[in-house]
Amino acid sequence: MHGKDNTLTTSRIVWTPDEERAAASNLKRFMELNGFGGAPYETLHRWSVARPDEFWSALWTFAEIIGEPGTVSFVRDRERPMTGSRFFPDASLNLAENLLRGDADAPAVVEVDETGETSTLTYGELRREVGRAQRILRDLGVEPGDRVAGIVPNNAAALAYTLGALSIGAIWTSCAPEFGTAGVLDRFGQVDPSVLVLAPDYLYNGRRHDLLAKGLDIAGSLPGLGHVLVLGAAPDVSGPAGVGLHATDERADAGDEPPHFVRLPFDHPAFIVYTSGTTGLPKSIVHRAGGILVNLLKEHLLHSDVHQGDRMMYFTNTAWMMYHWSIAALGCGASVVLYDGAAIPRDDPGLLWRLIDDLDVTHFGTSPKYLSMMDQLGVEPASTLTLEHLRVILSAGAPLTDDNFTWVYDRAKSDVQLASISGGTEILGCFVLGNPMAPVRSGEIQVLGLGLAVNVLDDRRAPVVGQPGDLVCTEPFPSMPLTFWGEGGDERYRQAYFDVQPEVWHHGDLAQVQTSGGMVISGRTDTTLKPGGVRIGTSEIYRVVEGLPGVTDSLVIGYPTADDMEIWLFLVTGETGVNPDDVRAVLRREASPRHVPARILTVEDIPYNLAGKKVEGAALKTVTGQDVKNRDSLRNPGCLDGFRLDKLVDLQGAS
Repeated sequence: MHGKDNTLTTSRIVWTPDEERAAASNLKRFMELNGFGGAPYETLHRWSVARPDEFWSALWTFAEIIGEPGTVSFVRDRERPMTGSRFFPDASLNLAENLLRGDADAPAVVEVDETGETSTLTYGELRREVGRAQRILRDLGVEPGDRVAGIVPNNAAALAYTLGALSIGAIWTSCAPEFGTAGVLDRFGQVDPSVLVLAPDYLYNGRRHDLLAKGLDIAGSLPGLGHVLVLGAAPDVSGPAGVGLHATDERADAGDEPPHFVRLPFDHPAFIVYTSGTTGLPKSIVHRAGGILVNLLKEHLLHSDVHQGDRMMYFTNTAWMMYHWSIAALGCGASVVLYDGAAIPRDDPGLLWRLIDDLDVTHFGTSPKYLSMMDQLGVEPASTLTLEHLRVILSAGAPLTDDNFTWVYDRAKSDVQLASISGGTEILGCFVLGNPMAPVRSGEIQVLGLGLAVNVLDDRRAPVVGQPGDLVCTEPFPSMPLTFWGEGGDERYRQAYFDVQPEVWHHGDLAQVQTSGGMVISGRTDTTLKPGGVRIGTSEIYRVVEGLPGVTDSLVIGYPTADDMEIWLFLVTGETGVNPDDVRAVLRREASPRHVPARILTVEDIPYNLAGKKVEGAALKTVTGQDVKNRDSLRNPGCLDGFRLDKLVDLQGAS
């Protein structure tokens, strides 16, 4: 149930691992190897934060990382403990080498699209494809530190060039094919790539969409670009003036040898990833190879319990951080299922669940929006599929609702760990996530991440439990950004996360630590509602209203008034409609009187960014008559017209 103090207090256990499964987990083995056998998770977590040198060294050994760890695993900067401390300062490694180390005959990649057609690459075959990509990129002049950009779908060719660039020590940065021209230029225009890897087309909702014309148009607007490399056959067009146009099919001389891996310092840059850019120019966040490797292997091995031979299928695109996150499962000896297409194909909404069943997927990654749509569409995988191998469902992008938990355990699979995970592009990982040895409680994220000193601070900047506050991290961790790309990048980085409180990472989430040790995240602090000065997370309202009959989606904003704000609730309703008095009554009962909106309005659609997150800020800007920049960052920018003040209609009919 929802507490009257504006906080979620549910602690209903919906799944518990059996003793055999918990005992066989990587986390259990890690605890025993490091002297924590029989200890509670919280003891391990405290050690991981108090002794970062011991914890991260133990992780390096446990994950069998290839490279030289050096003699020191952690150096604390006493004056700047967050921004100045360093991990493995004299280590050397290559990120791609660690992701490509699996047995030659073991499956590494299963490629599948909306048609259900699949193909498989073994680790040996993937190494050969990466070797070809490496040699082609080197022939185009790519060197360590150069940026290689990709406009590519989520398939094996894209993965080969991602790893090919990393194997050289180049920096990989990518945009999804569905991005508009302006959205791509807002990102790639900041980082000056030397090579653009371009897919000729992509599949979505049963149609092949051309990418060539858009990609070449983008290439012509990147002044530092030297080459465009088209995946596949040579196009029958000319490239932009001064830019070389090449095709991979023309490079039969690239050979079949595996790549040569360039080992570089731990802090060598590997990825540039971008924030959504819906409220300004996207931040270009530079991530270090070593920090990404050790943190993601920790999250896969210990928190997600990925074993050799498992299969990870995460629905994502190549722009979202979950692409980089999910392919790291290769470093555990697992295989990755790369899906190209719509999450819910128009004529086959349950496709992904059949693929999970057919392809023996063990770990499926998705979002709350997808699970809600499954519920609304009446999809019931458990009625026709066994999902025999599926052990873990991972969800990111927004808070899971109680209804999401109910649908998974009642309609998908009862014996599965539903792990809500939350972190961000900024850390290319998670602050809070799953624990394979612990119960799953509806509405909660299971545990704080190992090695991360996560706290929730109230307005006094004091840590609190059972009360909402700001999610912070007070100790350094390896996957903190190296910098933001471009002039003044270090200063912009510090301003983004350390401006509130020096040397304390303020993440921008409104969160609450539960008495169980889990966490509830209620939304972003920049969209937190504060009617009468009381802070309310947007998800506290979504959790209630999106479970109501007739409501298919919702969005809430804080509309500014002279000296306060009003809660405005926008609903997408089905054919039966919704009684606004019922909505208010349920919010008053299930949340509190503070949660009851001043206005309830109907719209045809809710704005989402390309990572599947609701964009309250864009709606608020539209309602208040401000321009929304970077509309190309939205999946459905046209829906914002319905949020114009002159078009809004209250649910009860009064405009």
